[in-house]
Parts: sequence; structure tokens; C-alpha cells
Amino acid sequence: MTPLSFGPRLLEGGGVDFRLWAPLVDGVELVLEGAPGRLAMQPRGEGWFGLEVAEAGAGARYRFRLPDGLEIPDPASRFQPADVHGPSEVIDPDGYAWSQEFWRGRPWHEAVLYELHVGAFTPRGTFAAAIGRLDHLRSLGVTAIEIMPVGDFPGARNWGYDGVLIYAPDSAYGRPEDLKALIDAAHARGIMVLLDVVYNHFGPDGNYLPAYAPVFTERHQTPWGAGVNYDGPDSGPVRAFAIENALYWLNEFHLDGLRLDAVHAIADDSPKHLLEELAERVRAEITDRPAHLILENEENSARLLARNPRGRPRLYTAQWNDDVHHVLHVAATGEDHGYYGDYLGDTGKLGRALAEGFAFQGEMMMFRDAPRGEPSGQLPPEAFVAFVQNHDQIGNRAFGERIDALAPPEAVRAVGAVYLLLPQAPMLFMGEEWGARQPFPFFCDFEGALGEAVREGRRQEFARFPAFQDEATRALIPDPQADATFRSAKLQWEALEQEPAAGLLAWRTDLLACRRRWITPLAAQMRGGAGTFDVIGEGAVAVRWTAADGSVLALAANLSGRPARGFPPALRYIVWTEGEAGGGASGEMAPWSVRWSITPPWG
Repeated sequence: MTPLSFGPRLLEGGGVDFRLWAPLVDGVELVLEGAPGRLAMQPRGEGWFGLEVAEAGAGARYRFRLPDGLEIPDPASRFQPADVHGPSEVIDPDGYAWSQEFWRGRPWHEAVLYELHVGAFTPRGTFAAAIGRLDHLRSLGVTAIEIMPVGDFPGARNWGYDGVLIYAPDSAYGRPEDLKALIDAAHARGIMVLLDVVYNHFGPDGNYLPAYAPVFTERHQTPWGAGVNYDGPDSGPVRAFAIENALYWLNEFHLDGLRLDAVHAIADDSPKHLLEELAERVRAEITDRPAHLILENEENSARLLARNPRGRPRLYTAQWNDDVHHVLHVAATGEDHGYYGDYLGDTGKLGRALAEGFAFQGEMMMFRDAPRGEPSGQLPPEAFVAFVQNHDQIGNRAFGERIDALAPPEAVRAVGAVYLLLPQAPMLFMGEEWGARQPFPFFCDFEGALGEAVREGRRQEFARFPAFQDEATRALIPDPQADATFRSAKLQWEALEQEPAAGLLAWRTDLLACRRRWITPLAAQMRGGAGTFDVIGEGAVAVRWTAADGSVLALAANLSGRPARGFPPALRYIVWTEGEAGGGASGEMAPWSVRWSITPPWG
């Protein structure tokens, strides 16, 4: 493993080497708790300062002092016991004793993902508490958990996308050793762990970087302000900071993969984009196990998901497929506001997203007033993550409603039977397995004027929607700063003791068992160009995938409130039906009905 440039390094003979890249200042001092006075750090060239302290070790707490007297945490801090404005703590990277040291991961075609927020997943909201629910996830059929960002953020609660110290697991959830214990426990149950990471911006509170390093540039603008300087003067260390962060999480924490947030907002005009360099480094340095790199990318750039001649990812393993979400959401709910208007009533988009991945492959999207996407039919189905709920699609609604509160039960079951058996990698959002209706609203914990600005900004964000034109209605939007808003997002596990939750959990468990038995072996054999589709009628499609071994998977789905005729006959074995999906000579299927069938390689 290539040694990391950033953060404290424990020395072989004892002591700690403290390091800071601070090219905008003339000097830096180390403030070490328990040591008298301040220690001058030595220039090491190219903006770096360093100091070896023989008396320091794991557990030492420290800050850096700039010439103007400002004391800052280490930007590569491994732990912040007193939050983002407090001292950093030296962590021994080898201090945790792994029980699953020889875990070698799972192939991606076996992935059934479960997205969770550590703070809202359990009543205690900690890494340690999450371990107690892993057996539930294993019984459900989950093979990978995807954790929303844990990089240190200000306050006691946050979605995680306002992190400012991206190497430090937030102390609200526990210590770094607790996160490692969660990962270790998941591996013991055969469950992979992926972490959401954010390289497109830093949060607004606790971000000291501009005081000493050229980390931001006005040449690029993002929804959060000035872009991160990945391509201008002095950008080399900034790029290294992000790339080494990815390697740090994968190597030191034994993670199975990363999900890179909103990469379309990473502006980089370098000859080699940061995304390419990062993936190439990961592929070159992690060779003893799969490293699954997942994108969120509004641009739908199929080239980032390309496979090599052996069918393995050149750069990125898969992308969250918003198009599958959108086509299934509008089918179930009939919503037409915002970008949903580009999908509602267009059954061709439904079939294309299911068969080929992206619904838009270069066509004009009215909501964006610009073309969107690239051709994706040449990619295997496993290059896409399919879902009907995630933190964004729930929490970015004004009231954080889940689909079970927006659509009739028969529609929710129909779209669930589609995406959970789709040869794309399926993902559930925490609580979805039992049809949780509680909201997952946006929440944070900023102080003072910033907190008030976030509160007001949240309400103004919806002012352009017809339903929120008057101030009284906007005032009903949950206050993101309120502790009650956060508490409303916590999963109510006691619901599992009642109906309909228990029945819905059993239904989804059966669906994932069907997937494991029939779909996963076929998905392993699917290459680019596997999927084709036919539009049967409004909301009704027939989709076929042909695998490399000659097996065929077929979906017949009527995702509408009207009967539809003209579906082709089922293949040899029907492996799942939802609703009244009989067929008969007319090929008729009832409203909200789904049928999956296969012809295995043996005919």
C-alpha cells in the first residue's frame, strides 16, 4: 500500500510525524495537548510543514496554529472527539484486531444493497448499535450495506454531505474502531460494506482550508460555491488529498467499495479527470479483492462504466440509476412535477431504462433544457443500481415522504417486483423492506446565522412549486435544524411486530430469495447488449435479456391501472408473478401485474 501523504504518521521506533500542507502561510506551529508551549514545525518544501515528536503516540490530541493565531484541526484528522472545531486525535491504523482479516469480498453481480444513515438506522444511532441489526439484513437477503457519509460534520446530526474532515468518522456515531467493528461484523455475515464519500465540495462550518491552502477556485462554480481546485495551480496536493482519502477508506477500514456523491459537480479540466485518476489508482493498488466504485452522476456518462475485454470495469463498477427510479416512480404515483414530467406517459423510457440502463441516451431533456446521457445498451445490466427509494428521492421532497405514502399498495408491490428482480443491482433504502411510511426529511445541526439561513433556504427552495406558493404552506415544511425533525427520521423497528409491516417484510424476503436462486446466476452471465424491450401499451412493457450461456430472462409488466393485452407468452419457467399476471391467448395482464420467467441454459 502506498504511504499516505496527509495526516499524522506513527513512527516505527515510537513517536509521531505531524504533517500539514499549508502553502499560503509562512509558518505553522504544533499545539500538542499536555505538552508545554507551542512547537515550531519545519518547512519541508512545496508548501509542506512537518515535525517529528518522539513523546507523542496514538491517543495524542493536537492542533495546528497559523501565524495569525488561528488554531485549526488537522484537515486529514483521523478522529475529532470534540467535533470539527476541536483538537484532532492520533489514531493507530493497525490498532484494531480484525476477526475477518482474510475477507475477500463478493462479486458485484451478487450485490443487493441497503442504504442506511447511521444516526437514524437505530434508536442509539451509532456504529455499534448498527451491528445489532445485521442479522435482520442477512435474513432479508441483503449482501451489501451502503452507508451515507460519515466524514466529520458540525453538530450532532447531519445527512453527512456537509462534512469538512473527510478522513475522520464522526464522533456522534462512535470512534474509528467502532466503524471497523461494524465492517468486521458485516463481513462475518457475508455482507459487503460500501461508504458514501463526497469530493465535490466541503461543508460550510468548520472548513478552515481557505486559511492556509489553495483548495478552492473561482474558475469553477458548484451549487455550494467555488469549486474544489482539482486542475489549477497547486492542484496536485488537492487531487492527492481526495485520491488518498479513497484509498484510506478502502485499505484501513477494509471497505468493499465507495459511492462517489454527485460527481457531475466535480469540475476538472485536467488532461486526466480526477475521476479517472482516482479509479485507476484504486484498480492498481487493490488487487487482492474486488473494489466496487459506484457513481452518482446526473450526466449519465456511460464511458465511465465501460468494461475491458474480460468484462470487468475499466474505471467504475456501476452508477445509481436515477432513470429507473424516475420511470417506476411516475408509473406508481402519476407525479409530473419537475423532472418527472420528462418520464410520465413515455413507456418507451420505461422499457429502455429497464433493458438498457439509461432512459435518456443523448436526447433533449425538457427539465434541463439540454441533452442528457450517453448510449448505454453496450453495458451489462450490473453497471446500474436500481431503486425506487434513496435518501435523495425521499429527503429532497418537502415533507420527506416515502413511496408507500404516495402510491397505492398494489402499485408499490408491482414496481417492487420489477426492480428487486431486475438484473441491475437492486438497492433498498432503510425501512423499505417493511414498507415504512415514516418520513426521511432533511436534517442538520448548524449554529447561529448559518442555521437560520439553512432553515429559510430550505423553505425558499420549494417556493417555485405550485403547492408551496404561499408562506403559510411553506411554514409547514419540517425545520431541518430541529431535533424533532431528526428524530422523526429514526426507524421505528417496533413496526415489525404489526401488520402490514410483517407481511411486507416476508414478501420482500421471498422476492430476494427468488432473486438469489434464479436471477443472480443469470445476471453473472449477462454482457453488454443483453437487454431488448417492446412497448405493449401505456405503462406496459415486455423486456428480455439473453445471457452469454444462452439462458433468457423475460419480464412482462403492466405498470398501469388498466388491463393490457398483447404480452408474449411466458418462457419455460415462471419464477415470480405479482398481481393477476395470467396471460391466456390474448396475452392480457391485469392492472399492476408482473411476471418473470426464464429459459435456463439447459433449455
